[in-house]
Parts: sequence; C-alpha cells; structure tokens
Amino acid sequence: MEAINEVLVLVGGFFILALAANTIGQYATRYHLPLISGFLFAGILIGPYVLGMISREELERLRFIDEMALAFIAFAAGAELYLGEVRPRLRPIAVMTVAQTLAITVVGAWAAYHLFGFIPDLGEPARRAVALMTGVVLIARSPSSTIAVINELRAKGPFTQLVLGVTVVTDVVVIVLFTLAYELALVWVHGRPLGLGFLLLLAVEIATSVALGYLLAAFFRRLMATRLHAWVKGALVLASGYGVFALSHALREASDRLLHAPVTLEPLLIGMIASFLLVNYSGFRDEFSKLLEDLGPAVYIAFFTLTGAGLALDVLGRAWSIALALFAARMVGIYAGSFLGALLAREPLRHAAYSGLAFVTQAGVALGLTKKVADEFAGFGEPFAAVIVGLIVLNQIVGPPLFKWSLLAVGEAHPRGHGEFDGVRDVLLFGDDDQTLALAQRLSADGWQVKVASPDPERASELMGAGFAVVHYDELDADTLKALEARGADAVVCLLSDEENYRICERFYEEYGTESLVVRLADRTWAPRFAELGALVVDPNMATLSLLEQFVRAPQAASLLLGLEEGKQVVDVELRDPALHGALLRELRLPPDTLVLAIHREGQAIVTHGYTQLRLGDKVTVMGSPESLREVELKFAAPGTGRSA
Repeated sequence: MEAINEVLVLVGGFFILALAANTIGQYATRYHLPLISGFLFAGILIGPYVLGMISREELERLRFIDEMALAFIAFAAGAELYLGEVRPRLRPIAVMTVAQTLAITVVGAWAAYHLFGFIPDLGEPARRAVALMTGVVLIARSPSSTIAVINELRAKGPFTQLVLGVTVVTDVVVIVLFTLAYELALVWVHGRPLGLGFLLLLAVEIATSVALGYLLAAFFRRLMATRLHAWVKGALVLASGYGVFALSHALREASDRLLHAPVTLEPLLIGMIASFLLVNYSGFRDEFSKLLEDLGPAVYIAFFTLTGAGLALDVLGRAWSIALALFAARMVGIYAGSFLGALLAREPLRHAAYSGLAFVTQAGVALGLTKKVADEFAGFGEPFAAVIVGLIVLNQIVGPPLFKWSLLAVGEAHPRGHGEFDGVRDVLLFGDDDQTLALAQRLSADGWQVKVASPDPERASELMGAGFAVVHYDELDADTLKALEARGADAVVCLLSDEENYRICERFYEEYGTESLVVRLADRTWAPRFAELGALVVDPNMATLSLLEQFVRAPQAASLLLGLEEGKQVVDVELRDPALHGALLRELRLPPDTLVLAIHREGQAIVTHGYTQLRLGDKVTVMGSPESLREVELKFAAPGTGRSA
C-alpha cells in the first residue's frame, strides 16, 4: 500500500511538471520551434542532469507512462492508415514507399555503422545492431506535422495526396520493419544462434502479436459501442495499451524461465494492428479518431517530457555532430529514394524533383522506437537515444519549411492572407439599398469575398469604406465585368428591379454559366423567366410567411439554416476531385463536427447514407463549424486549384 501511495505522489508531482512543460512548449512556438522541442527542453530541465526534480530511479518508476504513450503512438499510426484514402493512388504510394524504405535504410545503416564508433566498448555485433535499428528508425515520419502543413497551406492535388499517402503508410511499414530489426539486434547483441530455431521463434512471435492485435481490436469495438463517457473510453484505451506491454513483459520472463527461450511480443505492432482494423473494418472510425485526437496533447506532453528528462546531457553534447551527419545521410537517402520512386511510379518530373523535400519531418513513432532501444539495450541505449533525439529535433525544425517550399514549388499550395478567397467564397451583389449593405456585411464577416456593384454613383460613394469592394457602373459592359472579376464569381445576388435583375442573370448565365444566381423578386409574374435561367427566386412576402411556418414546424432547423446557431453553418460544396469519384460517403474522413445533410445530383435530391457513392459534380450540403467546412471545401476541390464550388 505504501508503494502505491509513493507512486501516486510521484505521478501527481510529474503531472504538475508536465503542466509546466506544456507552457514551455507553447512558448517555444513563438520562436517558430516545434512543440516537441519545448517539451524535450522542459524534460531536460527537470531531469537528473540539471535541476534534479526527477531522479533516474523515479524515471524508472514512471516507465509505465512511457509504455502507455508508446502504445498510444502505435494506435495513432494504425488509425492514420485508412484504406479508403490510400486506394485511389495505391500504386505510386506503394512504389514510392518501397523505394524510400530501401534507400533510407541502406544509406542510414551505412552511415550509422561508421558514426557510432564513439560509444565505448561497442563490439562488432552491437555495432551491426545499432546500424540496422538506426537505418529503420530513420524511415519514420510525422503524419501529424504533414497534415498540419497541408491544412495551413490549403494544399490540394496529386503531389499532396501522394506525400500524405506515403507518409501514413511509411509509419506503418517502419513499425513492422522495426519488429524484425529489433529481434535480429537481440540475437546479435546477446549472442544467440541465428538459425531455423530463431526463424521459427520469430514467426511465432509475429503470429501471436497479430492475433493479439485482432483481440484488442475486438475489445475496442465493444468499448466504442458502449455509452461510456469519452474520457472513460480514453482511459480504458490507454490502460489497454499498458496492458499489452505488461503482458509482453510477463510472457518474456515466463518463457525465458520455463523454456530458456524468451518469447518477445511486439506491443507496437499489436497496437497498430488493433487500431488499423478498428478504423478500416468497423463503424467507429470517426469516434476512435476523435478520441485519439483529444488524448494526443496530454499523452505527447508526458512522453516527450519524460524522454527529455532521460537524456544524458554529457552524451548529448558529443552527439550533435553525429546527429548532423545522420541528418545529411538521411536527406541523401530520402532524396534518392523519392526521386527514383517518383520516376518508377511515372510521376511528373517536377514532382520527382521536389518530392525529397516533403518527407523530412519526424516525431512520435521515431521517438517511440528510440525509447524502446534505450530501454532494452543498456550498453548503447543512452548514446543511441541522445543522437536520434537530436536528429529528430533537427528534422522537426527543418522538415515543415521544406515541405511548404515543395508544395509552393509544384503549385498545389493555396495559402491565405493575400486577399484571395477560393471556391464558394466569391460573391457579387448588384444593388445599393439597406438590404444590400446588410447582406454584404454578413457575408464579409463569414469570410466571403464580397463585391457590391451599384448603378447609383452617390450611393456607391456612400458605401465606400464599409469593409468590402464597391464598384459603380453605368452599363454592364465588358470593362465593368472585368473590374468585378465576374468570371471568378461563384454566386451572384441581384437586388435591383426585376428587369435589371433579369438582364444581369441572363448575362452571367450565357457568358459564364454561373450556377448560383439569387434574385429578390418584386413582381411574381417574372418568376417563370428567372426559373428558366436556374435562378433562385426570393419573394419577400412569401419568404416571410414560409419562415414563420418553418419556425413553428422545426424551430431548430430554421435557426440553423438562418445562421442563428452560434458556431454552425450550412454550405453546399461541389465535388470536383476525380480521386473521390465513386467513393462511398462512409469512406470520407471528414472533420468530426460536420454532418452531410443531402446530395443534389443532376437536379435531384438524394437521401444520403453511408453507402451513397459520390459522383463528380455532386452538390453536397454539409453542416459544421466554419473551420471544418473550409476543410471539407478543400477536400472536395479540384486538384491544384483549391476551388470546390
């Protein structure tokens, strides 16, 4: 009981230190450093080599937190590999992954073999083990960093899709390869025979790990199906991850004692298989992904802080030069593998030239594998960890800017902040009355690019400086339309007389094919003529009556459609990405707070369900927060344009 109390006190103290580490990590971002750099630095500060707030013995007693975090990293890696997103470009992703894996492993292992000579008493077998495991760890990527850059630049296109697919698949491949490399390293370091017995034992270990992954996936399915609170589910997920490690330790000790042949399960492989099966073969993909997303920050703070606390500073000082050399070797391997893989996959030469810059980032999986090596191999674990952690920090600092550069170079980045809005964000308002002003202000506040065209010079002058562009015109000629950038308009709203409104709608219908034409009607006899142009007609009198009726019948729906619900909007997004043509609605990885309400195809409304197949040109009605809706617009956009409607 006393031991349990001591552990609880230790965990409570570490929790307080982790809060401080979070503050330091957030502060590091002000200087454009990655969050993990701040967490690692905080860990170094509180560790036994600086302030001594945590001793080496206490770090060992907190090892269970490390193991829970490692299991979580495996869950996250498996959950990222969603077959529905990889399948459209499976061949180039597979070719690129194989080419990179071979190139990075060979170059990295060769470099590590010659660079790790600084470790005292490192014999030839251990040196081979270090080289092999280093080569495998260098393959690992950071899907979270890659996704963050893609979202920041609103990148869209075949190059972006290829990079993301390869990054996600690689993190799964590296865990499988590390399982093999780790077992081979144990044989070399401990002097075990490398023969048929080793191969049989390895086959048993992998088969057992796969079977346990299936069982864990079944447990997760049952857990997700319950009505427990999300935090309870999260705690059980973390506890199950630690349970896998505990089972692995127990089985290894028992088999060594009884059979004199230790059977080593691979917890990372078990966790990855479990989450992969859950995400791809159950209906709980969104809920499980959201659960991991919510748990991620706390888990990573604890893990990176403990990793920093365990770093040997005396070794770290000597390790930076080796980390730099390994960084250069890894860049050579990445560039060679990426260029060759892109050529073999018949990607454009421009994509091949810049692909090597897109795969530099590393984070969770690489650190997790490094931590496993440090814990298992006492002779070279600490120096190995110091070098690889230094390398990961370099990769995380240099990687995102290089990836941004590559996206800009291939023309698939659509960054914000230059006065240009894509997709459904461009609207022209023809009118100058109070309703025009109010509508322009509302749309501007929602992030639309608004231009108001007024035939009245005095009224146009009054509207100047209201926060949106105002253009005065006498005639709707070519110069006026050019000034309004009419060709790029996604919606046109006409608030003038019926006759003038009709001329405007007809012009846009015939010359630009603008689909979203909205008209405020004065005389209902004009309605059929506008209907021929496909314009949406708003009769003020009938609209008021219909709204009153809707508020009586469905007040919540009416409030939502009118934008009265804070933080929620409804938009129509057109599917323009050929890669999504034929995809099932259930296969889309949309933000968790979005909901597909309907699909309009060739003028017909479709009642949607999970097995509804998408078609190019579909108008998808989606509800969600403004930020999430922008993600949906980008996902549906045509490759290389960033425009979805």
